[in-house]
Amino acid sequence: MLKRKIEGRFCEKKVSAGRSVEQFIAELDIILENLDDTSISKTNGKHKQLREIISCDNLLETIQLNQYQITKCPVITEKKKNYDRLVKRLKHKLHYHKKSDEYMEKTEAYECLHQNTPLPNLIERTNKYLLNLRLIKWITQKQYEQLSIKPNEVELAHLYYLPKAHKPGAPLRPIISGLNHPTIKISKFLDELIRPLFNKITSNTTATSGTELIKQLHQWSTCNRRQETLLCTMDVLNFYTMIPQTDGIFSIKKMLDPLHIKQINGLKIETIIRSCRFVVHNNYFSYNGKYYHQVRGGAMGSPLTLTIANCYMFFFEQDIVKQINNSGGLYVLDIDDIFITINWPTQHLFK
Repeated sequence: MLKRKIEGRFCEKKVSAGRSVEQFIAELDIILENLDDTSISKTNGKHKQLREIISCDNLLETIQLNQYQITKCPVITEKKKNYDRLVKRLKHKLHYHKKSDEYMEKTEAYECLHQNTPLPNLIERTNKYLLNLRLIKWITQKQYEQLSIKPNEVELAHLYYLPKAHKPGAPLRPIISGLNHPTIKISKFLDELIRPLFNKITSNTTATSGTELIKQLHQWSTCNRRQETLLCTMDVLNFYTMIPQTDGIFSIKKMLDPLHIKQINGLKIETIIRSCRFVVHNNYFSYNGKYYHQVRGGAMGSPLTLTIANCYMFFFEQDIVKQINNSGGLYVLDIDDIFITINWPTQHLFK
């Protein structure tokens, strides 16, 4: 497959691959086959699938050796340029997958299902869940028709990463794109109900833009700025994947209980909580030819995930917010970025 793709690219450019390139392709095919077949043991007290990651550095050494041999051959300049581009793309892809493996192992947020697609079962389970809600009259017929799905209209979400170029080492930010995922309609529906209430509750401690943050800082500094004033920024690592699913859903209930409301737009609070749980527990996606189930945190890309994560963080930070406010400081949160300004000694802040 790889050989045909690479040879196809050379044909598009109307140039001959040459013997050295063909040799490189053959060697690379063998290495990649070994990469898929081997496995590494992970000893963390749990029985997990064994898999081995062939050293990316060794593979790159092979590529660079072949690249050197190609440059020594009497081939035309255009062919060398095409080969260089091919090598750069391959290096990037190998590095990308290596970082992905490291991220998955570090967070332990994903369960690999291998080649067993969960899509048919997920479609059936989603429609059955909605039908049960309709039969007990927890949702209306209109809502049932709005949220139910057809097999030809949905597809499984897929995972990709965006590098955080502004941070050392350019760590990856996982994005689970599920515009047509079976639960996306329920996710959007719930988010539209919950988010306006959450935004009202957290309006004093959150900023939705850099401009708003600067405005709050300017207002605070007018009366509170001192020579010993400290400015501090913090970042929550792996925000979306590190939040426990049960605690995240409980934080939604914790937010709604003090409001003493039984319904939101005609939907019972119990229905909202149950539906949140259904969405969070059914995050499935594909990546690099395999299927995964997210067992920790939420999918960055799902509308409901952002609200649940923010709600969890709101309650988690309450003790810190009280300390800052009681000391006349300013505390502002923007998703997973925290900004604090306060008149404290440095050692007090780091406690």
